[in-house]
Amino acid sequence: MLAGMGLLLDSFWRATAYCLHKRVIAWSLFPLLFMAITAWLLGYFFWADAVVWTEGVLQGVGWLHSVWSWMGVQSLPELVAPVLVVLSVTPVLVVVSLLLVALFMTPALVELVAQRRFPSLERRQGATMVGSLMWSAGSSLIALIALLVSVPLWFVPPLVVVIPPLIWGWLTYRVMAFDALSAHASKPERRSLFLRHRLALMLMGVVCGYLGAAPAIVWASGVVFIAAFWILIPVAIWIYALIFAFSSLWFAHFCLAALQRMREEEPALPVAPIVPYAPDAPLGAGAASPPSIPQEKTS
Repeated sequence: MLAGMGLLLDSFWRATAYCLHKRVIAWSLFPLLFMAITAWLLGYFFWADAVVWTEGVLQGVGWLHSVWSWMGVQSLPELVAPVLVVLSVTPVLVVVSLLLVALFMTPALVELVAQRRFPSLERRQGATMVGSLMWSAGSSLIALIALLVSVPLWFVPPLVVVIPPLIWGWLTYRVMAFDALSAHASKPERRSLFLRHRLALMLMGVVCGYLGAAPAIVWASGVVFIAAFWILIPVAIWIYALIFAFSSLWFAHFCLAALQRMREEEPALPVAPIVPYAPDAPLGAGAASPPSIPQEKTS
C-alpha cells in the first residue's frame, strides 16, 4: 500500500512537471480550437432556439408558473433559461473534450513518457485504436447515463459535490488507464494491473474528477458576466483540455511504472543446463548433441 502511494505521488509530480513542457502546452490547444469552433457553431445556429424552447418549458409547467407568480418574478424564466442551456450543454462538451484527448492527445503524451522514461519497456500491443475508441465511447456512454440518472440527487447539498466528481473520476480512470497501457501491456497484464491498483487508479480518477469540476466556475462566470462570455468559455475549454492532459500524463507515468515493476517481479523462466557431450554417455534430456562432421565427397 505504501509502495503504491509512493508511486502515485511520484507520478503526480512528474505529470505536473511535464505539463510545463512546450509540446504538452501546444497539444492542449488543439482540442481548444476544435471545441471553440464547435461551441461557436452551436451557439450561432441553436442558441436562440434553445433558450426560447427552455423558457417555454419553464413557463408551461403549471406549478412552476404558480411559483413565479407567488414570488412576483414572472420574468425569472428569462434569466434561468440561458443558465439551464449552458448547464445542459456542459456535460456533452466535457465528454467530447475527453474523447478528443483520448483519441489524439493521450497517445502522443503516452509516447512522450515512454520515450523519456521507459525506452526499453516492451510493447505487447494489448489493444488497437479501434478497441481504444470502443472502450472510450462505451465508458463515456455509461458515464452520461449515470449523470442523467443522478441529476435529482444534485439538489441534495452534500451529494452535489460528491456524485459528479465520482462519475467523472470513474470515467477518467477507465479511459486514461486503458489508453496508457494499450500499446505496452498485454490483455492479461492490463487486467492484472487494473485489479492490483484499482484503489490507486480510482483515487487518481476522483482527484482528476474534482480538478475537472473546477472550470465550472469559469462557466458560471460566463453566464453572469455576459460581456466576457465568449472569452471565458474558450478559457474554460482550454482548462478542461489541460486538466485532461495532466490526467493522461499522470496515468501514463503511473501505469507504465507499475507495468515495469510488475514485469520485474515476474520470476525468470528456468533455462535447461547444457551438459557437455561425452562420447560414451547416453543421450538424455539436457545433454548436448554431438557435433556433426561434414562428409567428404568422393570423386
